[in-house]
Amino acid sequence: MPGYHLAQFNVGTLTFPLDDPRTAGFTELLEPLNALADGAPGFVWRLVENGAADATGLRPIGADVIINYSVWESREALWDYMYRSRHLDVLRRRREWFGKHVQAHLVMWWIPAGHIPTLQEGVERLETLRAQGPSPRAFTFRETYTPDGAPAPAPS
Repeated sequence: MPGYHLAQFNVGTLTFPLDDPRTAGFTELLEPLNALADGAPGFVWRLVENGAADATGLRPIGADVIINYSVWESREALWDYMYRSRHLDVLRRRREWFGKHVQAHLVMWWIPAGHIPTLQEGVERLETLRAQGPSPRAFTFRETYTPDGAPAPAPS
């Protein structure tokens, strides 16, 4: 739908600190993956910490939880980046660096095109999803919605 973009906020609970040698495989991939995202079709924006190349220093959920926050033109654009690019190789290796989540770890919602969501907005949307389940306000790829709030099929 014209006039809307998709915001996504996700978290990962580190098994070891980012500066631990056992996490080096992940930290070495951050820059290339961020560059891949920045150049991906449909990419709009991603959160970076002041003076840094990424947001790994921001810890609004907990000391051992890193975040990723971005905006995309569509669900399909985000899906293609996550599951049809080199990013998928990193997802397949995530258990090397991150613990298994027992709660939702990724949330999406529609925003007006041009809006840059705040860090608090991402945290609140994740909390909403965890407390209330998927809705037009906070959803996942499995249970997704259109910008006007109608249920939508997941990308394939």
